[in-house]
Amino acid sequence: MAISSLIEWIKKNFLVLVLLGVVAFLVFKPTSIKPQSVSRYSSDTSYELGMSAPNSMAKSIMPLPQAAPVTDVSERMVVQNSYLSLKVTNVIDNLKKISQKAEGLSGYMVNSAVSQPEESTTANITVRVPADKLEDFLGFCRQLAVKVVSENLTGYDVTDQYTDTQARIDTLTLTKNKFEEILNKAVNIQDILQSQREIINIQEQIDSLKGQNKYLEQTSKLAKVTVYLASDELALPYAPTDSWRPSVIFKTAVRSLVSTARFLGTAAIWIGVFSVIWIPALLVIYFLNRRKKL
Repeated sequence: MAISSLIEWIKKNFLVLVLLGVVAFLVFKPTSIKPQSVSRYSSDTSYELGMSAPNSMAKSIMPLPQAAPVTDVSERMVVQNSYLSLKVTNVIDNLKKISQKAEGLSGYMVNSAVSQPEESTTANITVRVPADKLEDFLGFCRQLAVKVVSENLTGYDVTDQYTDTQARIDTLTLTKNKFEEILNKAVNIQDILQSQREIINIQEQIDSLKGQNKYLEQTSKLAKVTVYLASDELALPYAPTDSWRPSVIFKTAVRSLVSTARFLGTAAIWIGVFSVIWIPALLVIYFLNRRKKL
């Protein structure tokens, strides 16, 4: 009996249910919001340093398995990367100062990005500075901060890789010289063409390896530093050491309240705008149902 009554009620109010479904779809349909951001990029490759480097060079400075410790540490080639998370009062102003400081130390800006949500401004910048001036640059960055939230410095020794690559270059050079001698003495066209192909192939390998070593030389001389800036500590890429902080919880709760209020306000606006459709429709349905009862 209850099921038949429900079916009867749905038949009588079918149009109302359809209308409510349309209104709900229009109000709650997802909308894409693009963050307001400004970015600047400049290539951080060996070509920027006037070198010829193949695509495979990116793999050359990836974190390598740690080699056995050595006693002779003179003239070791170490690729240094540093990461800083800084809480500052003025993100944009300090971003400019960091870029200017890097240029003043004979370095350059690799890339930078600024995001300006309504809660707080955040930014990050990556620069390269001479390795012997790295401590000077890091000290300058620390002075800009209200609080140094996190700091990390890593180094990868690529001396053995550089030495092995140089040995391969020497071996290939000797092989190339042998083929050049054969080419100079060859009289058969087939021997000449074969020697030329081998010489070209070997020369390409030599150029590629030289590019890799050149890249290793430059990256060991220029340390890469990535700095994250934010006026709000929570916006920085780190895990808070204190698991329960009332002030942080209060800020999070306020932001959640603001987001909820915006959502409800948005829904009210959508319902109000589409009232020109659903109010007349409801009135028509109301009068039709009233006439049926009469």
